[in-house]
Amino acid sequence: MTGLAYPEISPILFSIGPVAIRWYSLAYLFGILFGWWLACLRVKKYDLGLTRQNCDDLAFSTTLGIIFGGRLGYVLFYGTAQYLQNPWEIFAVWHGGMSFHGGIVGVILALLIFARLIKYPFLKLTDLISPLVPVGIFAGRLANFINDELWGRVSDVPWAVRFPRGGYLPRHPSQLYEACLEGILLFVVLNLMWKNKYCREHTGLISAAFLLGYALCRILIEPFREPDTQIGLLWGGFTMGQYLSVPVIALGLYLVWHSFHIKKD
Repeated sequence: MTGLAYPEISPILFSIGPVAIRWYSLAYLFGILFGWWLACLRVKKYDLGLTRQNCDDLAFSTTLGIIFGGRLGYVLFYGTAQYLQNPWEIFAVWHGGMSFHGGIVGVILALLIFARLIKYPFLKLTDLISPLVPVGIFAGRLANFINDELWGRVSDVPWAVRFPRGGYLPRHPSQLYEACLEGILLFVVLNLMWKNKYCREHTGLISAAFLLGYALCRILIEPFREPDTQIGLLWGGFTMGQYLSVPVIALGLYLVWHSFHIKKD
């Protein structure tokens, strides 16, 4: 049989009694802690007018946005019928099911509220946060690979992987494609932009680059990813992930215009 053998890594790192520490949970934790650490460094280095307490509260607000937005997004976009039949399953986050697009909405709302509370420009907050997000995406996609989930479509490429839950058929390791593009590549581009004074001065431009970069990467990778079984392909042969990326692109383009409009004023 063609394809590489799946390196069967347990999704549970270790257990303490009935409590299981999973790679997926650690991926979220790592992304949040790394983002908090780097945000604190940049707030001090670039004199962004935020306190250490603001950074701590920002990390907490962002975490809430990720969890609630990601979960509700998954329920609305990917499993409406299932959760209407079993509404209590909405709260069973340990069963999995998070939507990155929902997480984006959740974080935007959380940052809007937080910016109003501390009377700080909203887009300056999003510019600070955007270059940090790809770290969490990278860790999360690696965790998807370890969990043997969100694998790609059947393929005969030399690097195809035989996932156990994918029927041991050789498939694109689409989780690793996303880790490389949405994680590593996007991290490099956004952080180079952050170090560029011109980009920082055009408030909202870095946020726009994140939205456009993520959405375009997602659209490009979706054809290699197995469609969600409960949805399949939608009109035109496109996936839900591709459709959800369209408004993200629209918002990104608006922010590009907005960033230069502010500069001219």
